[in-house]
Amino acid sequence: MRELSLHVLDLLENSLAAGASQIRLGIEEDTRANLLVITVADNGRGMDRETQALAVGPFYTTRTTRHVGLGLPLLKAAAERCEGGLELHSEVGVGTTVRVSFQRDHIDRAPMGDLVSTLMGALLSSRRGWDLVFTHRFDQHEFGLDTSEARELLGDVPLTHPAVREWLESYLRQGYEELYEQGAG
Repeated sequence: MRELSLHVLDLLENSLAAGASQIRLGIEEDTRANLLVITVADNGRGMDRETQALAVGPFYTTRTTRHVGLGLPLLKAAAERCEGGLELHSEVGVGTTVRVSFQRDHIDRAPMGDLVSTLMGALLSSRRGWDLVFTHRFDQHEFGLDTSEARELLGDVPLTHPAVREWLESYLRQGYEELYEQGAG
C-alpha cells in the first residue's frame, strides 16, 4: 500500500471483523530514536496460535467478503524493508494486538498519508457500537481522541450527525496541525 494510513484502516477493519467493541490505536514517532510505531489493540474474539501463524502469511483470511488476505503480510514486509518488524499477539476470547515498527526516516518508508480521512471513514462508515481510543505521540507531545467520551457528551446525537462529523474532522485536523507545530518548535 502506498500510505501507512491504508494499513491502519485495514487493521481497524480486521478488528471490527473480529467483533471488537473497543479498539486502541497508538502512533508513536520518536525522532531521537528514529522510530515510528503503530499499535492496534482490540477486544475482539482473538486468535489461537495456529491462526496467528497463518495470519502473517500471504493469502489467509477469515473474512467472508474476500478470498485472499494480504494486509498483514504486506505490512510486515513494509516494516522489515524499513529496519522494523511486525509483532502479533492474540488470545482467544480476549483480543489481538498488532505492533508494527519502522525506521522513521528510512527512504523506503511509506508516508503516513491522510490519517484524518482514514479515521473519519472508519468511524462513520462502520457499524455502530464500537469505540476508538486514539493517541498520536510525536516526541514528547501527544494528541488523541476517545470516542466513548465524545458519545457520553453527545448523548443521543450520533457521531454520524453532520454537525458532529464536521466537528470531529476539524478537531482531528487541528490536533494534527498543533502536534506537528509543537514537535517542530
